[in-house]
Amino acid sequence: MTTSAWDEVSAAVEAAPYPVTVLVPDSERAARCLRELGITTGSWLGAVVGHTGGLLVDHGWLRVLGGGTGALPGILDDAEPASGTLPIAYDVLGGVYAWSVKPAGQPTVHYFGPDALAWEDLELGYAGWLNAMLSGSLDEFYETLRWPGWRDEVGAVPDDKGIHTFPPPWSKEGKDLSTVSRKVVPLAELVSFHQDAARQLNGQ
Repeated sequence: MTTSAWDEVSAAVEAAPYPVTVLVPDSERAARCLRELGITTGSWLGAVVGHTGGLLVDHGWLRVLGGGTGALPGILDDAEPASGTLPIAYDVLGGVYAWSVKPAGQPTVHYFGPDALAWEDLELGYAGWLNAMLSGSLDEFYETLRWPGWRDEVGAVPDDKGIHTFPPPWSKEGKDLSTVSRKVVPLAELVSFHQDAARQLNGQ
């Protein structure tokens, strides 16, 4: 019998220095996700998928995907199996975290930021990445992308929405998010906007 890693994940959630909301899972949907991914709740990824509809971390700035809920997609909803990557989280600005298999075969978490418009290998496995996100690293990781009063603003954004900033954070004029215009838009639309911009700027 596989021992669930949920106790470890739950302890990390409880110890987080900022609020974390555990969304209630749909048990049938969660079981289907585990089955299709071929994993168990013995891993941190499996525990999050099997025991939650997702996690809203730091006033909802980070949305970690689980089995899915009404507003937050499940971990398989945006997956493209042929790509070798699995989206595992989104941030409120349209950034994407994906679990990607490296040539050596060891999956690590990669981040696509709305400021850099490029994928960065964080060189952490899923458990190491989530533990870092829950233990306080969001403050430093997003230091240049936050503005005065962001907590109240982000906390009011629905789970399936994000904040579009203009000028965008990847432009010279959009680097200081305290001076740009900010608008709540569908998160999927925001993610596509940044990724389309990356393709255009890279001439793809």
